[in-house]
Amino acid sequence: MVIKNLSLIDYRNIEKLNIDLSPDVNVFYGDNAQGKTNILESMYMCATGRSQRTHISKEIIRFGCDSAHIQLIVAKDNFTDKINIHLKSNNKKGIAINNIPVRNVNELFGTVNIIFFSPEDLLLVKEGPSQRRKYMDIELCQLSKIYADNLSRYYKILKERNALLKNKTDETALDVYDLQLAKYGVKIINDRTEFVKNLNERADNIHRDITSQKENLQVKYVPNVSAVDFEKKLIKNRDKDIFYGTTSVGVHKDDLSFYINGVNARDFGSQGQQRTVCLSLKLAEVELIESKTGYKPVLLLDDVLSELDRSRQLYILHSIKNIQTIITSTGIDDIKDNISDVKFFYVKNGVVSEY
Repeated sequence: MVIKNLSLIDYRNIEKLNIDLSPDVNVFYGDNAQGKTNILESMYMCATGRSQRTHISKEIIRFGCDSAHIQLIVAKDNFTDKINIHLKSNNKKGIAINNIPVRNVNELFGTVNIIFFSPEDLLLVKEGPSQRRKYMDIELCQLSKIYADNLSRYYKILKERNALLKNKTDETALDVYDLQLAKYGVKIINDRTEFVKNLNERADNIHRDITSQKENLQVKYVPNVSAVDFEKKLIKNRDKDIFYGTTSVGVHKDDLSFYINGVNARDFGSQGQQRTVCLSLKLAEVELIESKTGYKPVLLLDDVLSELDRSRQLYILHSIKNIQTIITSTGIDDIKDNISDVKFFYVKNGVVSEY
């Protein structure tokens, strides 16, 4: 799976862009705040239907314009898919695959699989549980449209249940919501359990390689409630939920834990160790997606190299052979010295020029 072409119109600071990408390594370089990350963001939107930076379409549209457009052409074997996303200032979004409108954004998942690695991801171990749930959900949605649908249904039911709780509605109405919330919650728990199991096996091997076999890594799924007790816990906590007006148990409170040599990396790991965990996870995702779909995903590295020490930089550069990689960077010397088959693009004030 490779991205062949990207076209943008009035996207953030980019007035117009049409570029063909190499199936190997592509580097967008230039000073900070020139538009490099905007290019990666547009590709990510074509994989997930959403930006990793904002939920407001108006913020993505170029200043003074009413709309923006993205077109991405993806190749799989001898087939190509064309993804179009039209953004409007009123926050409406139009999505089409091969010129056929998509009614539900979940239909977009799997058309192009992307692993996005940014400096913010290096804080995954240290940040709160919501970021780790988001991390799990993004990868699982790309792997399974069924998971994406179950997750969407779960949060819709959760929102409606919370509204009932705040209005102190007759408890008999909550019985139906508890049943439905548990139904989809159990499916999500089972999928997350399997995902973390498969991810852990790969991440541990990569982590051992990065640390010269000095450290092992365990990724543990920490569900807020077990699948077998889900509905019982909802009923047990109902009085508490009514008092506070919110649902206190469920997959919306799940978490992940990371252990290095048996020690919790969040509480006791050094910054270098925590960053190695994040790097191991991202590279493990590449292997996991390929094993599940038969295609390597596209790897996006947004100025990550500057945040890592020399040994970890070299590990990444030596790990991206045979996978399409798109890198943003302020400099190119290390990349030129360590990778062949690289296509360079210079970015200045939203204008992209092939080097």
